[in-house]
Amino acid sequence: METFIVHPENKAQANAIKAVLKAMNISFEKTSGKTYDPSFVKKIKKSEEEFRNGQFKSIKTEDLWK
Repeated sequence: METFIVHPENKAQANAIKAVLKAMNISFEKTSGKTYDPSFVKKIKKSEEEFRNGQFKSIKTEDLWK
């Protein structure tokens, strides 16, 4: 089995694709094209870089709730 990712540019194209898949009895699923906020991604990447450079604090489990 193969997976195809399709990017219709408008509602008409999306409807046409759905109609063809339904007519051919091909199962499909729709997912949201939402991505992470760019500022959030930037913060995560910065944090990963700081970790690689040894810029982090380590806390023992028993000290978490003191």
